[in-house]
Amino acid sequence: MKRFAGLFFIIAVIITAIHPAAAASFKKLDKPPLSERWFGIYVDKELVGFNRQIISETADGYRMEGDGSVRMKVMGFSKEASMRETYLVGKNLALRSFEVEQTLNGNLSRISGKVVDMSLRIRSEGNGRTTEKQLKFRGEIYPGPALNLYPLMREIVPGRSHRVLTFDPEEIKLKELTITVLGEEKAPDGRPALKLRNTLYPFVNNDILVDEQGNTLLETVRDGLVTTKAEDPKALGAFVGGVALAKKDLIFDFSLVRAEPPIKVQQKLKGLAVEISGWNDALPLLQEGGQLVEKSGEGRITVRTGSAVVSSPVVTSAVPPEAYLKPAEKIESDAPEILAKAKELAKGKGGPDEVVRAVASWTADWLKDTVDDGGGAVASFKSRSGNCQTHARLYTALARAAGIPTRFVSGLVHMEGKGFLYHSWAESLLEGRWVAVDPTYNQVPADPTHIKFFEGHLPEDMTPIIAIIGRIRIAVLETKY
Repeated sequence: MKRFAGLFFIIAVIITAIHPAAAASFKKLDKPPLSERWFGIYVDKELVGFNRQIISETADGYRMEGDGSVRMKVMGFSKEASMRETYLVGKNLALRSFEVEQTLNGNLSRISGKVVDMSLRIRSEGNGRTTEKQLKFRGEIYPGPALNLYPLMREIVPGRSHRVLTFDPEEIKLKELTITVLGEEKAPDGRPALKLRNTLYPFVNNDILVDEQGNTLLETVRDGLVTTKAEDPKALGAFVGGVALAKKDLIFDFSLVRAEPPIKVQQKLKGLAVEISGWNDALPLLQEGGQLVEKSGEGRITVRTGSAVVSSPVVTSAVPPEAYLKPAEKIESDAPEILAKAKELAKGKGGPDEVVRAVASWTADWLKDTVDDGGGAVASFKSRSGNCQTHARLYTALARAAGIPTRFVSGLVHMEGKGFLYHSWAESLLEGRWVAVDPTYNQVPADPTHIKFFEGHLPEDMTPIIAIIGRIRIAVLETKY
């Protein structure tokens, strides 16, 4: 937890201080907790970022992985950062090697290193340059994610301090700090916790609460100004999904899925077949809308779209088409201004397909594309701005008002030269089949790089994104032009 906290100047919920007490129920750990953990990052109780950490066992030690994003402004200090990091450590948590990719205020850098003969050999790539350097040291180096665990893998004595050396990949330097065991106290949720304090940040306290297994529960900086708090992944799902769909810098690098090999000449693409690895098998495989999805192995699915779909599956939806004509929260298809505009757009059109094209084109032209969600259909109709979610809601409301069953969907779309990013669009029922419609890019049907994962327009409908974001990889099997 520590490294990510250090990178963004992080952490805190105000907790009641107590006098150091005997840490009677806390025993020395033989190994770190092998688990995946999610954390929310807060500034003055506002959720501004997240971090995920995974610890797994290797033949001679442990792998510590972390990734996440944060955007914050504190006392005039502004920072935007995204990071992926992997540390290989020994059984005693001492650093052996690492790889870190980070984007700080728009600047991408990659750093890798290895401990050899009492020196840390580092290779840095950034701003079009590659540099190498060595940092000499004595003893052992401990990476950021190991700092909160370090005292728990020694004898736990309240008041005892440990001086350790850690590596800061942001500044590319070694730092000496002190970790002190303060004693037991209750975590905010009432469970027993061990309180630690370290000197990672100059002039301010960095306080940490950990549980008996060594899991970080809470980390605070500057008396609660900034907080990193362990969260249920589902609680973070709506937040992560929202910023991913907005394609905000906060999450851009974390959510980007690069395609291998890259997709070229996207505007001429007629069909696409990809294999997605890192898939969560508990998620449904959504068909229709121009795509066919099949399992290809454990944690793997194959998706075919456009002309790459040889035969469409027969899908019997549990939701009748009439349900997609009704107004809903933020899709106010019965609002007077929405009904009037739908009637105007449908006037003189030869059939539902022409109406769909007219509505999609008008929506794309009417709304200025922004990174911020413009809210519901009526709100965005008036404000004339919003992101892909906003476009999809307004289009869906207008199409329903015009009598065309339409649903809100989300998944991935490809951006040429970059990769796949999370996106929202719609599907309209035309001549008995669901057709993907993208009112952000004015595409009817939407191009074959649209890969649907979720249906539904509410924040909770995007919660399952937490099971795949930052994990999936895409291998391009076939492109048809």
